[in-house]
Amino acid sequence: MADLVAELDRVSKSYGSVTALLETSLCVNRGEFVAVLGPNGAGKTTAINLLVGTRRPDSGSASLFGRDPRQHQNRSRIGATPQETRFPLTLKTREILVLVAAHYPSSHSIEGIAQDFSITDILERQVGGLSGGQQRRLSVALAFVGRPELVFLDEPTTGLDVTSRLALWEHIRNYRASCGSLLMTTHYLEEAEALADRIVVIDKGSVLFEGTVTEIRTRLGVTRVSLTTPDVTKLPATPMSVEGNRVTLYVQDADALVREIVKQNIPFVDLEIRPVSLEEAFLALTAE
Repeated sequence: MADLVAELDRVSKSYGSVTALLETSLCVNRGEFVAVLGPNGAGKTTAINLLVGTRRPDSGSASLFGRDPRQHQNRSRIGATPQETRFPLTLKTREILVLVAAHYPSSHSIEGIAQDFSITDILERQVGGLSGGQQRRLSVALAFVGRPELVFLDEPTTGLDVTSRLALWEHIRNYRASCGSLLMTTHYLEEAEALADRIVVIDKGSVLFEGTVTEIRTRLGVTRVSLTTPDVTKLPATPMSVEGNRVTLYVQDADALVREIVKQNIPFVDLEIRPVSLEEAFLALTAE
């Protein structure tokens, strides 16, 4: 049996009349990267809040390392970056790193973690004078400074430039190589596609589907076919998008479609056949 490090078991959580989660189950295994996808208001942040112990479920149970997430000995084994972080504006970057690192039994050196997250040049600057992107890099660095066994990242790359985002990806890969476990919510589907072992799609407080990228694509059972043709109206399938003479179709059997096009002598060039992307699969699953 896989070694669970975090779990929601049939959890429900409401805020007044708004249901954030409804009998939702979710888990993270040791050494696993789980990406949670879903539209705004799907319940992703609530799931993280329950797992880190800042919220209590109305029903069902949440656990960290098999115990109550609110217990200090369990929370001291995790790192987290919330969707929004508010810092004391007069403190320096170094002071905040030292403060957070002091809560852990073992931590990275301040210089080392600053280099990893490209914040060395702002260590002696007050946080109130930092840009939004610099503050975001600091908040993500804080999740890793204590050498945690499990990290929660809630939309961690929002506000980061491309270089900073790719640098974070590399740090995540290195963290996973050291057997760290990670759960991340993101709107950037390429992040999940590039990094995650398993993807959980949530909408309206419920898990719609979970599996690998390949399994999610297979769930749709369709293939993306693109081609250029002078007469779109003669195609034997309904186009999903048309840009000039360039047509994109989603079909169950790409081979059968191409055979039919050839049989009907429909002229075409630049044929491209590939699996659907994670973004296309995500949009289709949430539409269902």
